[in-house]
Amino acid sequence: MARGRKVNSNGERSKQLLLEKAIELFAQNGYHQTKISDIVKAANLTQPTFYLYFESKDSLFNSLNAEFNEKLMSIFDTEVEGNLSLSALQQKLESVFTFFAQNPLLTKVGFFEAMDAAVVKAELAELLKQGITGVHGVEQPKLIAEALVGTVERLTLTCVLTGEYTPQQATEAVMSIFFASAKELV
Repeated sequence: MARGRKVNSNGERSKQLLLEKAIELFAQNGYHQTKISDIVKAANLTQPTFYLYFESKDSLFNSLNAEFNEKLMSIFDTEVEGNLSLSALQQKLESVFTFFAQNPLLTKVGFFEAMDAAVVKAELAELLKQGITGVHGVEQPKLIAEALVGTVERLTLTCVLTGEYTPQQATEAVMSIFFASAKELV
């Protein structure tokens, strides 16, 4: 019989609790200001328990970033091979804002705090560029894609995560700013 902890055992709950508290602390204090001792204290666990599941603070942080990146990029798994229609682009942007709104702490860690956040944003810009290349009325897709990522970043931080705008409202605003002339041509 296989050895190890059962699913939903105390060990699984402990690991999940460590992840949850780490996300909270990394989002609130940043990577460098968060210590393993802070995480285990917030989770009401011990440091040896931490090391049962994670090799280091880096490995924990990297696993959180990998989770964020995987979920974000999965939004673009389909339809980006070629051109996106404006309505498909709108759906993708709304999905991004929705993901961010539903995962505010993970978003703060993965999109703002992570060491490779710039790489994630560059990948997002490339996916957007591929998707909008050839959309009627859209010139300079690279420039538009880079500006979209900057706008998404800023609106996420100042409007979506604060609750001032819903993901739908943020998406509609972005689409009207960037693609009003393209919509008129369709």
